[in-house]
Amino acid sequence: RNMEHFESGVSRYMRLLGRKYIDAGYGGRFSKWLMSDDMGAYYSYGNGSAMRVSPVAYAACKLSEAEILGEVSARVTHDHPEGIKGARAVAAAVFMALHGAPKEEIRTYIESGYYKIGFTLDEIRDMYTFDVSCQGSVPQALEAFFEAEGFEDAIRNAISIGGDSDTIGCITGSIAGAFFGVPNDLKNKALDFIAGTDLYAIYKDFCAKFAR
Repeated sequence: RNMEHFESGVSRYMRLLGRKYIDAGYGGRFSKWLMSDDMGAYYSYGNGSAMRVSPVAYAACKLSEAEILGEVSARVTHDHPEGIKGARAVAAAVFMALHGAPKEEIRTYIESGYYKIGFTLDEIRDMYTFDVSCQGSVPQALEAFFEAEGFEDAIRNAISIGGDSDTIGCITGSIAGAFFGVPNDLKNKALDFIAGTDLYAIYKDFCAKFAR
């Protein structure tokens, strides 16, 4: 029952907020879903499910709950198994990072249950191309985090391979932020962009509830 309530809330508030920022560069099918009052999930395996999932890890009390919340948040739109898998993997990585797991423990968990990464960024940088699928971008985002020595380094790693850079950077950043923290100068610069908006109010409310 609680998950049904959560799922309906995700649909409702994602549409409510998304319609206020309709020119934010959404994918075509997501834009159609956003503007519809009754369109259901559309079997997407796009990486949007993984890009937006990280907040559930802050609300979860245990790892399995983070994964379930990740799945539910994905399936309102991205109900393809790969779309769900990407969201669950990122939710798990963020949760583990928040709770002090070392990188190798996070890597082992991801590779045993989600993605066999099997490459370094140097090995793929010259050949990696634009790919909006979870299966074609979430492993790369995870590896960008695993190779990083700090938050900014993680973002630079993510951008360095090209492809769907904003989404890959977002996924990497969500894990790196939980693991390393976000430097105040970068945080304050980002907050300047959303000052006075609904997004800033949401950020402050989120921090008040879930800041660690």
